Amino acid sequence: MTELLSLGVSHKTAPVEVRERLALAERDAERLLRDLTSHEELQEAVVISTCNRLELYLVATDPVQAEADALARLATRAGIRPTALAQIVYTPRNCDAARQLYRVASGLESMIVGEAEIQGQVRGAYELALAAGTTGPLTNRLFRAALEAGKRVRTQTAIGRERVSVSTVAVELAREAVGDLAERSVVVIGAGETSERTAQALADQGVTTIFIANRHADRARALADRFGGAVGSLDELTERLLDADIVVASTASPHSLIGMDEIEQVMEQRGRRPLVLIDIAVPRDIEPECGDIEGVTLYDIDDLQAVVARNLDVRASERARAEAVVEEEIQRFARWMAQLDVLPTIAALREHGTGIVDQVLAENAGRWESASARDLARIESVARAVMQRLLHEPTLQLKNADDDAAGHARQQLLRELFGIDDAAGAAEPEQADGEPADVHPLQRRA
Repeated sequence: MTELLSLGVSHKTAPVEVRERLALAERDAERLLRDLTSHEELQEAVVISTCNRLELYLVATDPVQAEADALARLATRAGIRPTALAQIVYTPRNCDAARQLYRVASGLESMIVGEAEIQGQVRGAYELALAAGTTGPLTNRLFRAALEAGKRVRTQTAIGRERVSVSTVAVELAREAVGDLAERSVVVIGAGETSERTAQALADQGVTTIFIANRHADRARALADRFGGAVGSLDELTERLLDADIVVASTASPHSLIGMDEIEQVMEQRGRRPLVLIDIAVPRDIEPECGDIEGVTLYDIDDLQAVVARNLDVRASERARAEAVVEEEIQRFARWMAQLDVLPTIAALREHGTGIVDQVLAENAGRWESASARDLARIESVARAVMQRLLHEPTLQLKNADDDAAGHARQQLLRELFGIDDAAGAAEPEQADGEPADVHPLQRRA
């Protein structure tokens, strides 16, 4: 019998210096997915990796072994002892795992409650797993339903109405550090979505001298044209730092782009004129030791939480409404999952009953000398009808179990009473409504 499980680390359980060691680039995430699903006990896998979380969603026939294997792989990659990693990992299962994903997609688990970026990140993680061929009936249904729940939360509540994001909070932090930003020189490192939102937030504060340094020159030039400012390569970064008041770094680089020695030299040439560094990348773009240099103020992604707390009044008032929407959607998924879970047992029960009828008819095949073919057909029909009626009530009781504990207990009791082998009925389940299992049209896995 398969189970849904999740393994996760987030800003709630681990600091940025741990999260950056677990962060996965797209290629690394795809490699991990294929590795995990190459093992017999694990059929489906999706991984979400953002600046504030790493979460695996797995479907396994042996959840204990699958969890141990996944934990070991994450620990090895991050260079952390599995026992140490286990202390900061949360591992919900089945509907609790689904609830975690629904809350993530809805922005309820974000550092900035209600932020919209996570919706796209969850969708991107699902699409990556689809392309890698590591999703299946359960994860396909789960992720599509979670994304729909997130959409409902944002359209039916005001939790995301203020449009506060990591980027806007970073700019607010910069404003608090240096005052009015309009006359300040700002360097934005990176040209991705987060950098674009940062540039927009800076423009809203009247900043026109934005320099965007990135390996992708076309993207950087497009942002510079949109928001004003110059474009340069990363090779010119040191020179640009000489005139900067504020640096906001947000790239997908796997290693630091600004080191302590570099900043020390820059500060010497600047005459120790104050420099504010804001690093919102994970892994971090700026070596943390830079914050120890005289004249330098360094903030990382975790330092934003103090500012975040002052921007959540509207979100706090809407949290209850958002959580109610999530719970409503979770109950719908729970009903689907509960029926999906019992279908193999129901199939095994009916197969068992059909086998008994077939056996009894075969044992008595030579005892109906005077019976016509029509009489024999009637006897068989009556025998099968008795079997169907006998199994009708147990089938209803299995389908109508109110919770996971009751459902599993009834299944186990029924299997014991009827002597059903656990391997029976283990074929690919159908949906509870009788339609084929939920397979996405892009699903490539056989």
